[in-house]
Amino acid sequence: MKMRGGRTVRDLRRENRTAVLQRLYFDGPLSRFSLGPVTGLSSGSVSNVVSELVAEGLVEEAGSVDSAGGRPRTLLRISAHSGYLIGVDVGETRVRIELFDLALTELARMERPLATESLRRVDRYDVGVVVGHLREGIPEVLSQAGVPAERLLGVGIGVPGIVAESAEDGAVVHGQTIGWDAVPLERLLRESRLLPESVPYYIDNGAKTLGQAEMWFGAGRGTQNAVVVLFGSGVGACVVTDDMRSAVALEWGHLTVRVRGRRCRCGAQGCLEAYAGAEALLERWAEAGGQPPAGADEETALTAMLAAAYPAPDTGGTTPPADATALAVLEETAEYLGAGFSDLINLFRPERILVGGWAGLQLGRRFLDTVRAYAASYSLKYPAARVEIDLGTLGPDAVTVGAAILPLADFFARGGRRAEADPEQQGPVWQTSLRERAAQ
Repeated sequence: MKMRGGRTVRDLRRENRTAVLQRLYFDGPLSRFSLGPVTGLSSGSVSNVVSELVAEGLVEEAGSVDSAGGRPRTLLRISAHSGYLIGVDVGETRVRIELFDLALTELARMERPLATESLRRVDRYDVGVVVGHLREGIPEVLSQAGVPAERLLGVGIGVPGIVAESAEDGAVVHGQTIGWDAVPLERLLRESRLLPESVPYYIDNGAKTLGQAEMWFGAGRGTQNAVVVLFGSGVGACVVTDDMRSAVALEWGHLTVRVRGRRCRCGAQGCLEAYAGAEALLERWAEAGGQPPAGADEETALTAMLAAAYPAPDTGGTTPPADATALAVLEETAEYLGAGFSDLINLFRPERILVGGWAGLQLGRRFLDTVRAYAASYSLKYPAARVEIDLGTLGPDAVTVGAAILPLADFFARGGRRAEADPEQQGPVWQTSLRERAAQ
């Protein structure tokens, strides 16, 4: 039955289920009585939806609470074991795969390194190597936790670069900085037959998955819009809003901040990433005469640089002198980041800018005050006065959490029903007749 605006009764039921599931997930446990005001549904609609969800095992009772002058009200919550999610971070130094229940409790984890001394950056992202890690790791985490693949709601994967959808191949990754030119990642995984056809893959930009995680569960909660910055070997960003579904990945690291400047790993000159990513930061320190630890990975080398620039007091309480070279490079990096933040402020006027990623969290609050000052000096006064710049709160592994909520968001949007293949659309009867006539 069609309703106003082209919506059907089925659409209305799905929307009602979505409203109840989302409120129980983010605000629960809640009683049936409390669900009415927060979802905007009538008591009858709430009762019908809850009865369906309980019967399907998606919702369970979670104790009771006293009511004013009446019987205690039963509290309801999402059943954590009614479905499972896998989140994958194809990161800069490793591939990380995690299995979660619906409460986002980590049940199993697998990591495989990508970076080695003998490999160039592009070599370490060899498509066959990355896909091989996924082929091994996805069955491994399911086996560790004893979860059947059929119980998965989906697999979310965060990747570097731009993700486009193709009718033939599904998600296709364009990762210029890692040498991926139209890699049909979803098709490669489907061909591996790791999972039943009923289990969908959700592949998206890693900065976007980080942004969604911070907006749902981290420092973005309570805002209408935010920009979340992923600061690792390179830099990326994502604009997120509070409607749970809208997020836009930005190739922020490839804004030009210096005409005819340093060569970026994307091939262009003067990109922000050529000055502000951890890889470029360490290169500039070495070029200026600094001494990064020989053979160390980027995380270890950045830790050493920060220790040199901001030395801790020794056992006698005396603070040794700072490494002037490291301090100067970090100060210049803070200015480039501040200028990059000003572009985000002037273009999007966000309520918050949140910094995440392993490098962003390592640099931490000591570095962030300087970035804030430069961002304010380069931005228009009105939007700059209305933005908070802070660190994300979900830690360095937040990309896997964000990747896992890609299938979760879709599950909610479908009213808590698993993905199904679209039924084959049949045309009008005259179409078949006339096609047969034309073929004679």
